[in-house]
Amino acid sequence: MKEDRNKLPAEIYSGSHNGGHCQGIAVDRAHGYIYYSFTTCLVKTDMRGNLIGSVTGLLGHLGCIDFRESDGRVYGSLEYKNDEIGRGILGSLGKSGQHSGTAFYAAVFDVDRIDRVGMDACESGIMKTVYLKEVVDDYNAVTTNRGREVRHRFGCSGIDGLTFGRIPGGDDMREYMFVAYGVYGDTERSDNDCQVILCYDGAMLKKYECRLREDDMHTVGPLAPDRKFFVYTGNTEYGVQNLEYDEATGNFVMAVYRGRKKEFPNYPMFVIDGSKKPYVGVVPGVEPETKGEMLCLLDNGSGEKTPGFGFKYGSTGLCSVGNGLFYVSHDGRTQNGFDTHVKLYRWNGIDPLERVCGSDETEV
Repeated sequence: MKEDRNKLPAEIYSGSHNGGHCQGIAVDRAHGYIYYSFTTCLVKTDMRGNLIGSVTGLLGHLGCIDFRESDGRVYGSLEYKNDEIGRGILGSLGKSGQHSGTAFYAAVFDVDRIDRVGMDACESGIMKTVYLKEVVDDYNAVTTNRGREVRHRFGCSGIDGLTFGRIPGGDDMREYMFVAYGVYGDTERSDNDCQVILCYDGAMLKKYECRLREDDMHTVGPLAPDRKFFVYTGNTEYGVQNLEYDEATGNFVMAVYRGRKKEFPNYPMFVIDGSKKPYVGVVPGVEPETKGEMLCLLDNGSGEKTPGFGFKYGSTGLCSVGNGLFYVSHDGRTQNGFDTHVKLYRWNGIDPLERVCGSDETEV
């Protein structure tokens, strides 16, 4: 029986996989596929959860992913580094020290070619990568904060959140790739209370794409982003885990791990107000005083300086699928590996997402 692409299942089960916990999800509604990042592999199923294939062999951290309708490919944040996360990934794979250093990329997957399980990311040619020099520069930078020398400008731990969309509040109709920093949650420094989001013209990315060798990683990519935005959220643990553009509202939804600084509400979700233009302001907590392009958070009605929402899901996968509907990952682990139940939600702007219940399928 032919599947109706205008109907969305209320829940999709990913099956169990061994690459690591779910980091992100992306949906191709037109062709009826859903993609999952399981840390070191990309998994493809149909909308009923039937496994189509997977891309494996990564020694780095594949994070948030997004399906780009304009070219039919999946993009994701990909990082290689020698910190707690990086060493943990290599250790879990039994391959300590087998990549050539610190590097951050936008990974680009030719997902039409994924037709079987265990296709090698680097050898198959399915994945290409774009080097993000700005991230590497901030990650490696040494600066001062509160009278002490600190590494990682703006608390940059790499990248995670990634989505395609339009710049808030303007008439620029171009499609941009937005990449959010992971941010170390150090409670003793003040320069890590903003989310940092880099913005790249989507039309210019393809010329930089290269195949990746993990033993000799390339540095082909734009010298700088087109724009660099800051969003004052207060403290988080590892920054924006999932970043998702909602075309219906123009908002950007950010799912994070809660911060630990007592002076902030420490919400698990923030929303960038898509109706408000960026403005130039002082980036809070950064020394010496630094100005940057600031984005505005959607007001939650509380009057707080860092308004957010108590919605606790989304950090392991968040995907807008049109008409105010979102798929949200509820990840887990069984004796067979890592999995996720992807559940359908509707935007109500208050919670700000509410579960869609009462039917196996929802018309879009």
